[in-house]
Amino acid sequence: MQTAWIALAGAIGAVARYRIGLAIGVRSSFPWATLWVNVVGSFLLAFVLAGPATSRWSPVTTAAVAVGLLGAFTTFSTFGYETIILLRTGRVHMAVVYVLVSLVGGLGAAGLGYIFGRGLA
Repeated sequence: MQTAWIALAGAIGAVARYRIGLAIGVRSSFPWATLWVNVVGSFLLAFVLAGPATSRWSPVTTAAVAVGLLGAFTTFSTFGYETIILLRTGRVHMAVVYVLVSLVGGLGAAGLGYIFGRGLA
């Protein structure tokens, strides 16, 4: 049954990511949608795992939200591909900015999520 919940939550996360991409739109100058979902997803995963998952949620709920929903919502593969496209099209500066903002933003968001999540635990 846990696998079914992970699959359902994964479908929701994938659709949410797709819809956010449509709402933000494809910008050839910079991959804003992927950056946004990865930073927000980093915050949410740390928040969930440090907060509700530690004391309030069942292992099934935790797996569905962390692995399914947020695993499908965020995307490292798209981040890698978009970085390569920026490099191959001569936008090295943009690629460097994208990688740095993704790493710093993702880690910073995860740190904040952890702090806020622990506040709930």
